[in-house]
Formats: sequence, C-alpha cells, structure tokens
Amino acid sequence: MSLDLPRTEARTEARGRAASPAADEIRQRLEHARSTRLAQLKALDESGQSSDDHLTSTQKEAIKRVLAEIDEAFARVDDGTYGTCLGCGKAVPPERLEILPHTRHCVACQRRAN
Repeated sequence: MSLDLPRTEARTEARGRAASPAADEIRQRLEHARSTRLAQLKALDESGQSSDDHLTSTQKEAIKRVLAEIDEAFARVDDGTYGTCLGCGKAVPPERLEILPHTRHCVACQRRAN
C-alpha cells in the first residue's frame, strides 16, 4: 500500500460497517499522526541533503519506525485491542493515547522496555 493514501477511509470501507464514534476519533488521531510523519519524510527527501548524510538517514529511519507503529495501531483498532498495554495487559491511560496515539505500552511498561 502506498504511504500517500489515507488509512482512515480504507479501513472504514473495508470493514463494511460504520465505525463507532470512539473508533472514528482514534482513527482520526492516528491519521493525523501518520500524515504528519509523511510530511516530515517528504521534507527530508526534498531538503537536498545527501542520503549518505548520517543525521538525515537516522531521521528517516525513525520516522519510518513510527509509521510502522501507526499501522500496527490501526490493526489494533480493527481487532479491538487498541488501548491495551502489550506489556501488562492493562488499559493505557487515555491521556497517554491522546498524546501518543500509536503507543503500545503504558508508561511503566515503556520504561521497562527502554
């Protein structure tokens, strides 16, 4: 799938039914995070910097990792596990999901993972 296509519309249509308002809001947050990262990636590509530049390369890889995490979050929305910490199985606080909608872990489990 092309990184340029919005995921929100494709997911809603693929499911064949209307999503709940909460799921729609989550998808909007994820789509915003996704489009922001795509814009950052495009800006790096258009900066004229050599792809051999270590900093540019590192930034691109970090953005691509976040894009993969966002895609995984879309899948968790679809399978009903979004908002559940993959480390401890407890609910991730809504405040954390608002700030970092693609997160997989609560703060405590994220600290242990680092």
